[in-house]
Amino acid sequence: MKAIKNILGRVFLVYAMIIFIITMFIVFIPIWIISLLPEPHRARALHAVFRGWMGVFMPLALCPVLRKGKKNFKKGENYVVVINHNSLADIPVSSPWIPGPNKTLAKIEMSKIPLFGIIYKCGSIIVDRKNENSRRESFTKMQETLAMGIHLCLYPEGTRNKTSLPMQPFFDGAFVTAIKAQKAIMPGVIFNTGTILPHDKKLWAWPMPIRIHFLEAIPTGGLTLDDVPALKQRVHDTMESYYVAYKKK
Repeated sequence: MKAIKNILGRVFLVYAMIIFIITMFIVFIPIWIISLLPEPHRARALHAVFRGWMGVFMPLALCPVLRKGKKNFKKGENYVVVINHNSLADIPVSSPWIPGPNKTLAKIEMSKIPLFGIIYKCGSIIVDRKNENSRRESFTKMQETLAMGIHLCLYPEGTRNKTSLPMQPFFDGAFVTAIKAQKAIMPGVIFNTGTILPHDKKLWAWPMPIRIHFLEAIPTGGLTLDDVPALKQRVHDTMESYYVAYKKK
């Protein structure tokens, strides 16, 4: 059975990649045209296209997305949305299923992929982690994004979780950004992506539903940068406890 599953997992990955490429070509030109718009119009139009694209692709890839907690997003407010990071499959799930336009902080390496890199850059704030100026500019751009009323989508673990822990320790960046902008933190917890596309298997994937749950917002009003450690720990503990409690449900 294990050998059969290994073969089927490789077949499924090829199938999913073919569907992804076909659907990417369909949306490429509309996304390129939208990329010429000024902000925040660009982010609003892109979100609609990304949501439609992934709304078609994910079910075709046999990985339908089930969302919970949309009501926690209050009308007229934008948030720093922080999400756990288990797999590359998190990317097509998180941003499109956030209610409303958003931008994510994205590493420069992914932007160099032919065609996909162009799409990747359109809805992202690109950062070269090895370049201090790039990191500084990314913080400025994140503040500008929040000032425009657009959500930020950040992965506070920094990289995919390849440990045995439910979640890795969080970095400060998302919480510094939220406090400086006085924007609430919106915790988002993704389930099953680490099983669909595990980090310890090459050229293998397995279809199953994905769940993304948005929890109650955590306010930052009145907080200062001295409160970053406590805020970071509070959000981490909230997300980790929820993940452990609902992982198998």
